[in-house]
Amino acid sequence: MAKLTKRQKEQRAAVEGKENLTVEDAVALIKSNATSKFDETVEIAMNLGIDPRHADQMVRGTVTLPSGTGKTVRVAVFARGGKADEAQAAGADIVGAEDLMEQVQNGEINFDRCIATPDMMPIVGRLGKILGPRNLMPNPKVGTVTMDVKEAVEAAKGGQVQFRAEKAGVVHAGVGKASFDQAALVQNIRAFVEAVSKAKPAGAKGTYMKSVALSSTMGPGVTVDVVSATGNE
Repeated sequence: MAKLTKRQKEQRAAVEGKENLTVEDAVALIKSNATSKFDETVEIAMNLGIDPRHADQMVRGTVTLPSGTGKTVRVAVFARGGKADEAQAAGADIVGAEDLMEQVQNGEINFDRCIATPDMMPIVGRLGKILGPRNLMPNPKVGTVTMDVKEAVEAAKGGQVQFRAEKAGVVHAGVGKASFDQAALVQNIRAFVEAVSKAKPAGAKGTYMKSVALSSTMGPGVTVDVVSATGNE
């Protein structure tokens, strides 16, 4: 087992015995523990009472964080003609059709979000085995297969976060940077929790939101009171 560094020991000591904190207290603790030389991402993990293996219990969606993510998102758009021009004008980093498909097939995936117009899906569909495992496959359910490429690109660049439940029923995402002030992070966290709450599937039975935890990239996690996370205190 790897030996803990002095900083890691101090971080763990700081959170020891502290559970089910309010969002405000949890954020303050996470920020004080984020002592790396880079600006750590604040991450949220939500354990949901669902079984994503069943189609009627899948949780998936998007949310635009009020204070942004603090991250530069590289956007690729599959489009032609006027829609390609529209995507470029909106700030897309890469725009193309067959040429972009070939880049992806060659392993050149220089983007964090992929958007496509509906007529491009026969091309994009060939890339499912490459983009799917990376959670980059355009999907109309989250607004990344659309004719309104301008809105989609601006949303991706402006702090929109996608979420999807994993096999164990856990949803996780980055909700800002440790350098954000406390109020901005609290606002982002509650916006994310609200979006996941609204995405509750019809097939979910019993307790939907089982637990919520926050952490920074290099720091230990802390559990958050679910009621505080929903803002219904």
